[in-house]
Amino acid sequence: MNKQWTRRTLCAGLLATAFALPSAAQPAAPYPSKPIELIVAYGPGGGTDLVARLLARHLEKQLEGSVVVLNRPGAGGGIGFGELARAKPDGYTIGFINTPNVLTIPIERKSSFHWSQYDLLGNLVDDPGGFAIHNTNNITSLAGLAAYSKANPGAVTVGTTGTGSDDHLAMLLFERATGTKLMHVPYKGAGEVRAAATGQQIVIGAINIGEVLAYQKGGTPIRLLGQMSAERSSLAPQVPTFKEQGIAIELASLRGLAAPKGLPEAIRKKLVDAIATIAADPAFKQQAEAMYAPLRYLGPAAYAAELEATEANFRKLWAEMPWQDKP
Repeated sequence: MNKQWTRRTLCAGLLATAFALPSAAQPAAPYPSKPIELIVAYGPGGGTDLVARLLARHLEKQLEGSVVVLNRPGAGGGIGFGELARAKPDGYTIGFINTPNVLTIPIERKSSFHWSQYDLLGNLVDDPGGFAIHNTNNITSLAGLAAYSKANPGAVTVGTTGTGSDDHLAMLLFERATGTKLMHVPYKGAGEVRAAATGQQIVIGAINIGEVLAYQKGGTPIRLLGQMSAERSSLAPQVPTFKEQGIAIELASLRGLAAPKGLPEAIRKKLVDAIATIAADPAFKQQAEAMYAPLRYLGPAAYAAELEATEANFRKLWAEMPWQDKP
């Protein structure tokens, strides 16, 4: 009887030990094992949102997992950028960061993020700025806009994606170059600016070229007065640049992917490689061109160098011409 009891006790002990093995001994779940959240710091319908939804479909194929786009508009992008910076660096939260906002917000005020707080995954889009106006408006050039503004100080309202955005800075630079005074109207995203321009609630929509072209294709009754690229974009060869019209303004919005700092190296590499592969994919390029998204892929190192140089330029501009009252 004692021997039988001993055997039973031993077997029970072995079973208990087996079930008590630490979870670390179990193989790690392959990445991704749950949906990846892709943060867009602007509202639905803008250029970043449209590219994000296209990218999400391609990422799902590359990573063999689910990707969910989350819009986090507000504060000129600051809400979404901050949420991305604070997220757990496990590869399940990534997002778009947009210049100049991701650079200008920390310059102009205390911020919960800085571009160096992210693991950069690669840039996808480089979209020049533009001034758009309703089709029924009689103004047909930047010179005409300047003349009307001088004759009617403060009557020209300009919708932008927020204080310190490329759109807002372009407005300020236009004022300085032409000696005019415009009225700034900030919105949460380009989709809201488009709606305001369509409804003629504003005179000028400061909207990036690719976004304007996409809106025009969808039937939005707006046209471009000028584009802020160094040369005419191949997407809009009929639209003169600001420089051609005697106004030396060159501004664009980079839209790239980032994650919270500290990603595990294997996950970081998987995401970087996936984005590079997508950027080179002819199908993705064709789809991006169809939605008028000007692609310009930069790997993480080149992307970081671009952000560093651009930040230095904006710090210089802030010292010379602050785009809001300094604290």
